[in-house]
Amino acid sequence: MESWEKDDGVKFLKKIGLKSGQRVLDFGCRVGHYTIPAAKAVGNEGIVYAVDKELEALNELRRKATSHNLTNVKVTKTSGQMMLPLESSVIDVAFLYDVLQYFIKDERTKLYHEVFRVLKQSGLLSVYPKHTVEDNPLMELQYLRSTDVREEILNSGFQFEQRYCETLSHDDGLNKGCVFNFRKRAGDP
Repeated sequence: MESWEKDDGVKFLKKIGLKSGQRVLDFGCRVGHYTIPAAKAVGNEGIVYAVDKELEALNELRRKATSHNLTNVKVTKTSGQMMLPLESSVIDVAFLYDVLQYFIKDERTKLYHEVFRVLKQSGLLSVYPKHTVEDNPLMELQYLRSTDVREEILNSGFQFEQRYCETLSHDDGLNKGCVFNFRKRAGDP
C-alpha cells in the first residue's frame, strides 16, 4: 500500500480528474488509502475532507497524514448519518469508493442527494462500486450490477462521464476494479 499511497494512487487520481488546489470529499475514507494520494494530488492549496464513522481508522489516517507531512487533510468522524458536515457547493470532487454496499437503496439515494448538495456546479462524483454481482458480491450490492448502481446515480442528478478500469486499492491490498465518474447536472436532483 505504500507504493499506492506514495505514487500509483496519486497518478490514478490525477488521471480521473484531480487537480492542484481542489477540495475533495472522501466519504467512508477508513485509513486513507485514497485520502493520502488525493491530498498529494491536490497539493497544499487543496483540501481533502476525510469522513468516516470508525474512530480507530480515522486515528490511523491522522498518523499516516502526519508521517507524509500532509497538512491538507481534514478528518471528520460521523455517526453514520447521511448529512455531510459541509456547506453546499464547496466540493470539487467527491469519492464514494467501496462504501455503497453498506447502505440500502433509500440510504444510497439520500447519500447521492447529499453529495449533489455539497458538490460545486459541474463537480465530479467518482464511484468505485465494489461488491456488485460482477465484483465479489456482498451485502446491499450483492444482487446489483454496476450498471444498476450507475442508473441510481443518474437518477440522482448526475450525468455519466467516463469509466476507468485499473489496479485499485481495496481494503489493505490492490485489485483490478472500475471507477465511474459522473458530473453534477444543473438544478436539483
